[in-house]
Amino acid sequence: MIESLDPGTLYPFGGAALFALGLHGLIRRRHLILRILAVNIMGSGVFMVFLGIAARSDAPPDPVAQALTLTGIVVAVSATAFALALTVHLARLTGHAVLLPGPLKTHRGDRPEDP
Repeated sequence: MIESLDPGTLYPFGGAALFALGLHGLIRRRHLILRILAVNIMGSGVFMVFLGIAARSDAPPDPVAQALTLTGIVVAVSATAFALALTVHLARLTGHAVLLPGPLKTHRGDRPEDP
């Protein structure tokens, strides 16, 4: 069955599955590194859908779609590096990299009135 599907059909379905998997990870996980990974998986799914739609006809793939996907990958790498830097900073401030319910507590004091 899969051998009979062309890339213009297979890539959008695979991309939609990747997006759904990443969305599930984004909703279910509390650790920030896993959430960043889930967002990257979602982005890969979007890129696959975009390239699959661009390659649907028998003509050569659309170079604009390829250029936009390459630009999106570069932006995703930059955003991932920034998110990881923020996660490291949060882990240094709070001692953990997990989203916890309630107000942010720092190591400066146990009481809220302490400066």
